[in-house]
Amino acid sequence: MSEMRAGRRGLLRPWVLSMLDKEPKNGAEVINEVGKASFGLWRPSPGSVYPMLENMLQNGLIRKRDDGKYEITQMGREETYWSFGPWSNRPRSVDDILNEVGAYVSYFEDLAKSEKPKMETYSSRIKVLTDRLSKLLDTSQG
Repeated sequence: MSEMRAGRRGLLRPWVLSMLDKEPKNGAEVINEVGKASFGLWRPSPGSVYPMLENMLQNGLIRKRDDGKYEITQMGREETYWSFGPWSNRPRSVDDILNEVGAYVSYFEDLAKSEKPKMETYSSRIKVLTDRLSKLLDTSQG
């Protein structure tokens, strides 16, 4: 599978959740909506859409109505909320966000060792973030 095609497939799940958050749809409507929204540049195959819908159904993110249309559940809405919209690969939970922040801190630590002058340019901004996080910690403990 090409890298571009794989990237589109990675967008499909949050895109479909976002779609279903607006209104229930069946699988064919999902395929057609993606085709329209991408101006005909991409039309996912039934082999991509239906297994994904089944997986989301099994995971409790959507439910299938009696009319055959899928609708989003509260759990699906929470996943959509944490993904910051249908185009993002952002963290999906507070744990994911903290892990990502930790990864960035590790990156900054490496930069401080290897490119100290570059890091000094950003020291005031890092200080502001440090203060904000410290205040957040103080308010959660008090």
